[in-house]
Amino acid sequence: ENTSSKPNPLGYLWKSTLNGKHRSEHHKARDKYRNPRKTLEFFEVKPNMQVGEIWPGGKGWYTEILAPYLDRDGKLYAAHFHPASHLKFYRKSYQAFIEKIAAHPNVYRNLTITAFQPPHHKTIAPPESLDRVLTFRNVHNWIKAGHEAQVFQAMYQALKPGGILGVVEHRGKPGMSREAMMATGYVPEDYVIKIATKFGFKLVAKSEINSNDLDTGSHPKGVWTLPPTLRLGETNKEKYLNIGESDRMTLKFQKPN
Repeated sequence: ENTSSKPNPLGYLWKSTLNGKHRSEHHKARDKYRNPRKTLEFFEVKPNMQVGEIWPGGKGWYTEILAPYLDRDGKLYAAHFHPASHLKFYRKSYQAFIEKIAAHPNVYRNLTITAFQPPHHKTIAPPESLDRVLTFRNVHNWIKAGHEAQVFQAMYQALKPGGILGVVEHRGKPGMSREAMMATGYVPEDYVIKIATKFGFKLVAKSEINSNDLDTGSHPKGVWTLPPTLRLGETNKEKYLNIGESDRMTLKFQKPN
């Protein structure tokens, strides 16, 4: 791995990153569910690395942590939707992300945004340039679009040999049908492992950092029944708030040397 010529005192760096003024109180409140420090430490993300984040969404929840963490000695690629996508939701998400970045230019000065929207736009970063590729709660979206194979292939191509792919995803029950994955947003862990290994990745570790035993995975509006979406509105709101955010797998894969 790379060694930085200007080592960061990591404890201070984490504190300043997670408590930064660019993060809203609403976003900080989700740290207890998303466990960003533990998750990124599990994925062995170092401040001097070249990192790609796939589909950060309009809110860029993890981007606002990764960007300042990598600011001094590393680099972050945000592989987002194409700005001229034919899908209105993608265009709006991209625009919201751009506005977020523009509001804090000093925080995001070492960020490069790329257009990544298979099947037509499949470049995350230059080939074999990244130490880490990370994606959070996106595999179900790729399944719904029918592009998961192309995404995993592109992530493999973007990583350096020996690089790590970190995946966090809503964890469904084994044996779920593809239709059930699309409808609920939950994906079986073995399905993610199967497709990643199909494209050359090796599973090196699992973690229960982001697990939630209170989540049964059976809700009227799928994973979106739970916070932060709360798609049922006030109906049984307290029940779903008490469950908290979804049960999630946290998987670490490696591209062989």
